[in-house]
Amino acid sequence: AGRGSVRASGNFNANQDAETLYKAMKGLGTDEDSIMKLLTSRSNSQRQQIKAAYKTLHGKDLVGDLQGELGGKFETLVVALMTPPILYDATSLRNAIKGAGTDEKVLIEILSSRTAQQVKDIIAAYRQEFNKNLEEDVTGDTSGHFRRLLVILLQASRQQGVQEGNIETDAQTLFSAGEMKFGTDEEQFITILGNRSAEHLRRVFAAYMKLAGYEMEESVKRETSGGLRDLLLAVVKCARSVPAYFAETLYNSMKGAGTDDQALIRVMVSRSEVDMLDIRADYRRLFAKSLHSAIQGDTSGDYRKALLLLCGGNDA
Repeated sequence: AGRGSVRASGNFNANQDAETLYKAMKGLGTDEDSIMKLLTSRSNSQRQQIKAAYKTLHGKDLVGDLQGELGGKFETLVVALMTPPILYDATSLRNAIKGAGTDEKVLIEILSSRTAQQVKDIIAAYRQEFNKNLEEDVTGDTSGHFRRLLVILLQASRQQGVQEGNIETDAQTLFSAGEMKFGTDEEQFITILGNRSAEHLRRVFAAYMKLAGYEMEESVKRETSGGLRDLLLAVVKCARSVPAYFAETLYNSMKGAGTDDQALIRVMVSRSEVDMLDIRADYRRLFAKSLHSAIQGDTSGDYRKALLLLCGGNDA
């Protein structure tokens, strides 16, 4: 319900915007400010219309021209803004899987946070764009219970609503599968956390807390490890609150020495029209500083300016 920091522009004219961008790039030097201000004040679907108008007017590809004029992290951010959201997710997953080693973080973030419909659309876009089966690529690149939970999430068929009769039994099953036995029955964790609705899981977590005296996250940390642990934690956090999960993801991308720019760009772009205002509020609440000030302190140049435009305000 309009919780994004980026909204569609009211008096939108694709041809006019295409001209503004053309002028910003032609001749000597590039007007980066005009480019970022325009792109961050249009919705993604409006950007697609600008792209089409640019080609019609100039016979050139807008994204190609932008890539030719810009560089570094700012270029990466602008290209991300110009990519339709579902295709952006599909491409992020493809890049995470192909080549040596898998970027598990990307698989975890996207598959635990997207809606069922988005996951189905991502699978279709992945097939169309790369002529490959996402599930096969994921299973070929992962193993064990981590792989099995990813496959469950790729089915995108969580139950709907709350099953009143199952809340206590689910809590008890999780307790018996972890804290109560020597070793862990991961099977139960992946089945329950992978298949129940978010609202049902929130009730289960409350019942679990009463039963075990621990938050679900604490037990997951103690009872599991590696990729499975990270994925289960993301699933639990997203069941509690997707914006809080992303606030934490952003915090982790900037904490300590160095910045995980890929994660920072991915979250700022993919949530800008969805729930950035909620993410900002959660960031403030969880980390006692504004997202705006964190970005300000961790980035620089045009890249910083564009990220701050996507952030949209300072909750100092």
